[in-house]
Amino acid sequence: MSEIIRPARPDEYDAIARLWMESWCSTGLERPSDTLLSLLKARVPREVAGGWSLYVVDDGGALAAMLAIDMPKLYLDQLMIAPSHQGRSLGRRLLGFTRELLPDEVWLRCAEGNEKAWRWYEREGFLLEKMQADPVHGRMMKYYRWKR
Repeated sequence: MSEIIRPARPDEYDAIARLWMESWCSTGLERPSDTLLSLLKARVPREVAGGWSLYVVDDGGALAAMLAIDMPKLYLDQLMIAPSHQGRSLGRRLLGFTRELLPDEVWLRCAEGNEKAWRWYEREGFLLEKMQADPVHGRMMKYYRWKR
């Protein structure tokens, strides 16, 4: 496999924000827009400053995926695969990488409307803990936990 998982560099943050938008919008829950891209471009460095460990999957210089983990909270915050790289088991590799970093317990949340994602997490051993509306955008979220 030519793809490698490595820490993200600050000069890649705008490209990571674009990948994030394209991956998120590929779910059909939102449409790509300059507004959304601007929000994500502002959010990436803010989240890194707030404690995210940010990784990318580098496919020969092209960004194939992003992974954001809040280690102290045992929280897998974002796992996004570029649409051009979906279906290549990168999600499974990133989840395995996450479990190496957080070997005993991992929390995450997923939009209720993103059925493909939450069904995948359930197949990967995550158990639904609660459902709650996000206070920022009002979207119903499913909260999952995996324990060794």
